[in-house]
Order: sequence, then structure tokens, then C-alpha cells
Amino acid sequence: MTDAKKELLDILLKKSIKTGHFILASGKESDLYCDCRVTALDARGANLIGEVGWQLVQEEILPKFPEAEAIGGMTMGADPISLAIGMYSAKSEKPLQVFTVRKEAKDHGRGKRIEGNFAPGQSIIVVDDVITTGGSTLKAIDAIEAEGGKVVAALVLVDREEGGREAIEERGVPVFPLFTRKSIFGTK
Repeated sequence: MTDAKKELLDILLKKSIKTGHFILASGKESDLYCDCRVTALDARGANLIGEVGWQLVQEEILPKFPEAEAIGGMTMGADPISLAIGMYSAKSEKPLQVFTVRKEAKDHGRGKRIEGNFAPGQSIIVVDDVITTGGSTLKAIDAIEAEGGKVVAALVLVDREEGGREAIEERGVPVFPLFTRKSIFGTK
């Protein structure tokens, strides 16, 4: 593990990852709670997410999907992660464009569901902060595909290893986690 990834994990463990008894958004009970927004909205945490995330994109995603040109996901969890990675990519020859997916289309203005630097036909890396069941990532994929984007990969900060990865990959979208429950705690 690189020094940057170790430091990011330390911040996640200090600020975002809690153990105990929790009821999740899906209604499931779990002994693990991850509020990655606290880390992603921390100045140092965001910088490390950009560095470590861009490294993952360069080493694992772009070799398989060199056509990837934009990164984004469901607001709010994906927003700081996508922006941090996009900003880190700015020094490359082909920086990633960044966008966000609203839960619902706006009812005013242009009525857009996807905001930012997104265009139909783009190859997309969808982002999520945490996957449990994969539900929010799948909603983002549905929205992106409905607007003409082609999702080639999913990048997640933490995979809780509770079936979400499998649900996303059943849709034909490979998942690339920065951390998994096993990599954080050594066991599942």
C-alpha cells in the first residue's frame, strides 16, 4: 500500500468508518457504517482521494477502457470524489470531465438530471462513495445510460462486500474499489 493510500485509510478510519449496530439506507442491519462524505469533504482527504483515485484510474481502468472520458455519479456521495479525481487528472494529456447525477431532473431551467461536463455518447466511469447493495450506483448507471452515456467502469471508495459489487457487475460494469471491507479490517 502506498503512503498516500495508507494516509487515506487512516483518515477514513478516524472520520468515516464506524463499527457497532446500524440500520442502513437499504433497511439492512450492519455492524459497519461508512460516512465517506466526511473524508471526501476534508481538504487532505479529498486531495488523497484525488491522488489515489487517479492512480487507480491510470493503472487499472484506463488500460482496459482507454476511451473513458468523464467521471461522475449520484449526488452527493460521488460529487467530491469525482471532482477530486478529475482535478488530479488535469495534468494528464486527456483529463477526465466531471459531472453529477441528480436524484431527479430539475423542474425548472433546462430540466436536466445530469449536470456538468457530460455529453451523450461519452464513455463514463461511474463513482460512488460506498457500495452495499449497489442500489445507488445502479440508479446512477440507469440515469447515465438514459441520457446516452456508456458506463464502462465503476470506481468506489469503499466496497462493504455485501453484494453490491456483484449486482453492479451483473450489469456488465466492472467495479474498482479503492478499499474493501477485507482490505480495511483484514477479514470479511
